[in-house]
Parts: sequence; structure tokens; C-alpha cells
Amino acid sequence: MASFFLGLDYGTGGAKGCIIDGEGTLKSYAFEEYPIINLRPGWSEHDPALYWEIACRIISKCIKDAELDHGDIKGITVSSALPCMVMVDDKGEPINNAYNLMDRRATEEVLWLKEKIGEKKIFDITGNRLDDHPSVVNLLWEKNNRKKDYTLIYKALSIEGFINLKLTGKYTMVHQNATFMGGYDLRKKSFDEGLLEEIGLTREIFPGLYYSRDIIGEVTKQAADQTGLKAGIPVTAGQSDFNGSCIASGVINEGDIQSNLGTCGNFGIIHKDTDFMYEMIAMIFTVNEDENYITIPTTTTGGMSLRFIRDKFSHLELAAEKSFGLDAYDLLNDQAKDVPPGSEGLIVLPFLTGERTPIWDSQARGVVFGLSLNHDKGHWIRATMEGVAFAMYDSFRLIKETDRKINYPIVMHEGGAKSNLWRHIITDVFNTPTVLTKQRTGAPFGDAYLAGVVTGHFKDFSMCKELAEYIEQMDPDPKKHEIYMEYFELYKKIYEDIKDDYTKIARLRDKYQ
Repeated sequence: MASFFLGLDYGTGGAKGCIIDGEGTLKSYAFEEYPIINLRPGWSEHDPALYWEIACRIISKCIKDAELDHGDIKGITVSSALPCMVMVDDKGEPINNAYNLMDRRATEEVLWLKEKIGEKKIFDITGNRLDDHPSVVNLLWEKNNRKKDYTLIYKALSIEGFINLKLTGKYTMVHQNATFMGGYDLRKKSFDEGLLEEIGLTREIFPGLYYSRDIIGEVTKQAADQTGLKAGIPVTAGQSDFNGSCIASGVINEGDIQSNLGTCGNFGIIHKDTDFMYEMIAMIFTVNEDENYITIPTTTTGGMSLRFIRDKFSHLELAAEKSFGLDAYDLLNDQAKDVPPGSEGLIVLPFLTGERTPIWDSQARGVVFGLSLNHDKGHWIRATMEGVAFAMYDSFRLIKETDRKINYPIVMHEGGAKSNLWRHIITDVFNTPTVLTKQRTGAPFGDAYLAGVVTGHFKDFSMCKELAEYIEQMDPDPKKHEIYMEYFELYKKIYEDIKDDYTKIARLRDKYQ
């Protein structure tokens, strides 16, 4: 009997699933968007009930499209974008909406932790800095602002833990995703109970920890009835979405580098040293997870910056997509492709919901600078792409200064990376060669492959290198890079000049909302 493996990935804007066979061949794929809920400025949530509803639909569709018997699936892995948090009661039912990575509400809790414990102590233990991104600050917000609901919280899960709970009935968390919860010692690979106590939380609010290589349970009869799966299929502990994406693109060795333009704009470099950078984000890497780490610089609204333009200001393009089957993003790209580098004096700071690496400014917001009557929508689109590239380059230049091993070219994979124009911009801004993966199923493919490794079908991850096919290599244009560096210098100056005003406008916003 043939063996097949299922991967599910939850991003900020939607969920993806796929099935691969025992040769690593993609058999089916499904994607479904879900809404991002912004009830108040700085809030960013999902309806957690949709996570499971969509899982059931995606799984059923993948099985049907692959023309499989449900018993042919031999393993399942789930991944999720981070940070994220689903709070559940002792019956496993969600409490309030789920947090996603763009939430910025816990500013007072961050300030309190900086004063009470100190940023250096937290970084020295966790390998990651304190800001809005560890979920402990959201738990403190719940504790301070929704006291009754907080008492109902039995476990704080990431999305993959919530879906694994639905699949197996077990409360679990994979080590690498615990990094984003806060209070997790990245070197010792365990929660620091003393630090959690100082924060005002208990270890018990988080589930037990497992490695990606672990099988946490099997699909229950109830889950089987809801999804079309067969009861008894092994389910792994899971992984982060970025790690899953790396596996799918063959980025598995020390020094390998990959970039995605999903909701965030990010790139990751695999390394073995534990000299974690204060400005960056670090976590355990799935392949050889006892020794390997990955540093992932991230601009918060990468692909989301273009989705914002699509959803809010592109009604004609969306209508063309609905009526004629055209891709709205392709239509946006077409408008920007002939605009010259620098967008004729238009600069965008793409901080639509705060910013992470390297500036870590939760109050930062988007800026369009230099707007003139000669500019049209195409200029705005290209300037947004350039702004995201600048935001990513701001971290890349700092990593290059460390002399950490980097294996070029940069592998471009998911989301907006399919844009030829955007890849050219990143290639020229970074001044490094890039390639595109031919097969861009992304994280769910890496999840499915991980399920095959954990269940013993695949010997190891080496075949990922063989499966990955790189196309459309681009080499940087020195003249364009020189132009971009002049614009980058101004991009940095604009932020430095106005960064104190972000707090002022936030106060006005809150005063008059």
C-alpha cells in the first residue's frame, strides 16, 4: 500500500494544506483565507473556531483531490506562524479571540516587565528580547484587563497546538514554538519557572513540551469523523511555519538562507552558535534540532503591506479577479513594473502595525513620504515593495557584520516572492544573488515531509535538497544598488526624525477614538 503524508500550515492571513506521496511528489493542495479582526487600534485577532472549521475543509479537499483512501495517509504535521496564541478552557474550548503576530495592545505590560525584571535579564535567559512578541505579555494583558476570562484559561496554545488538540485530544507545544511564548530558555530548551514566576505566570498555563521529531498522539475517532481522516493516524508535535517553509525549499544546512514574503517579510539563516543577536529573533531549527538554530529577522507587514493595498484600495482589481479569473496581485505588479528604482522620489515606511527587527517599535506606523502630483498608484505599489525590502535589508546588513556563515544565493519561496518585480528589488537592495523555488507549496509541504521523517518513511531530510528546484536566478545590478542605498539612507533618517512622534499620534488617536 502506498504511503502519503499530510501537512497543514496556519499563517496570519489563511491556512494551507497539502498531501505528498512517498517520493516527495505533491498530490494535492488547498488554501483558504480567514479574516484578520481589528476591533481596536493595535489589536489583531482571529476567530479560533475558524481554525478547525477550515482544517476540516482543507483536509477533506486534499484527500478528495489526491483521490486517496483516507487510510493511505500515514502521518500528519501542523505548523503555524508565530507569535500566536489560542487560550482554551479545561474542556479545550477557546476563550475570546486568538492573538496573531500583528497584535500590539500589551504596551503597558511590556513597560512593566522592563521595569520589574529588565530587558537584559529576559534576553540573557530566553535568547530573545522583550517586546510585544512573546505571548506572555498578552497573557498579562488578559490578566489585567479581562480578569474573569483569565481565570478560565486552562492552557495557552499556539495554533498548531490547538489543531493538534483537536486532532488528538492532547495538550502539547513544540519546543521551537515555545520560544515565542516567552519565559523559554533557548539554550536549556525548557521554560524557566523562576522567570515565569517573576512575570506573574505559572508553568502550568503552558502545555507539555515536545520536539518536532516526537509523535504526540493519533487522530481520534471524533476528529476522523469531522475531517474524513482515518482514526489512528500518527500526529507529530509540529513546527513553526518558517521552518516548514525552509524544509520545503531545501534550506536545511548551516549557513543556508531563505526569504519569504508572506504576511510578514522575513528571511532566516541556519546556524549552530548560541550567540543570539539582541536585535533579531531566534529559535530552534527543525533539522538536527539538538544543535541547529535559525535567526529570523522580520518586518511585521511584508506581504501584508501589498494585501492592504489590494483589500483597501484595489476594488477594480478585485472585481477583475472575481469576474475574469485574473490575479489582483498580478494586476498590481503590472502597474508598478515600469516605475524606476526609487519610485521617482516616493518612500514608504511599511510599518502598518508596528515593527519588529531591528528597530522593535510597537508604536511605529506607515509613512508615505515625498508624494507628488506626478505619482500614481504604480509608484505607491513599487515604493511599498521597496520599503519592505529596506526594512528587511536593515536587519540583513547587521547580520552580515557578524561574519556569520551565509550560503548564497538567497532562496526566495512563499507569498509575494512569486513577484518577479519584488524579487528584483530585493536582489538589488541586498546586493546578493537570489533564486526562486519552482515548487512553492511552502510550509505545508515541509510539514508533510516532516511527518514522513518522524514516522520513519523518509530516512532524513537530505532528499529535500534533491526535491528543491531553483529557477530564475537573479544577480544584483550595482548601479541600482547604489541608487537604493541613497534611498535607504533617507528611509532610515525619516524614521529617526519622526519616531518620537509615533507616541504622540497614538495618544491623540486614543484620546479621540
